Amino acid sequence: MSFPLIEFRNAKFGYGRKIVLESVSIDIRRGDLLGLVGPNGSGKTTLLRGMLGQLSPLAGEVLRPQGRPSRIGFMPQRENLNPIWPLRVIDVALMGRLVLRGPLRRFTADDIAEATRALDAAGIAHLAREPVSRLSGGQVQRALLARALAAQPEILVLDEPTTGMDLGGSTAMLRLIRSLHKERQLTVLFVSHDLNAVAAVATRIVLLHEGVVREGDAETILSADILGQIYHLDVVIGNIAGHHVVAARDARP
Repeated sequence: MSFPLIEFRNAKFGYGRKIVLESVSIDIRRGDLLGLVGPNGSGKTTLLRGMLGQLSPLAGEVLRPQGRPSRIGFMPQRENLNPIWPLRVIDVALMGRLVLRGPLRRFTADDIAEATRALDAAGIAHLAREPVSRLSGGQVQRALLARALAAQPEILVLDEPTTGMDLGGSTAMLRLIRSLHKERQLTVLFVSHDLNAVAAVATRIVLLHEGVVREGDAETILSADILGQIYHLDVVIGNIAGHHVVAARDARP
């Protein structure tokens, strides 16, 4: 079994008296391509905040077996890059280096080289000198991905990375996620409400529903019985080109 980077042990999360998640006991392991999925309002953001250290558990604990927090590269669901600032794509990627350098230090040649490599990995090295204001929505997402990669993360966290993309854009992003995981041997946490997007890439899945957390390999979690109970649909699980596909026949009465 691979080495755990973050361990949740019977952790409870909430806000004030409102409990969102109870008895969370999962690991994020080195080399994971882990999908975090659930209906809107199921607690995905709460669990993500707990993992990032932004929210402390009300009970239980979150352990860092390395003795220190893992370095995390975070790609947010969306971010408004203010068009008033004359930011270039390379400038966005360089922001990822601030995690390592601090905000008051000048960027070095090594920083620029690493940011350029991150842009290349994200498939937009040719746009390095372009103003961000000229980018499409999908290109902005890739610039934010490059920023996360420039931090040289141990864990890459992607929050709804295909939101707002058309079929071509989302397919290309999913292909890129699989490639980064394999070629860079990155630990990847893919957060999404889109079950099919998660099913297309994740080898292990954490499924949230009404405060309950289910975790297991994709074959176990992506079952018609489990998904039918959660989504109240007659669910069909298929396989296309080696990837799981989830569809619903009709709503249950």
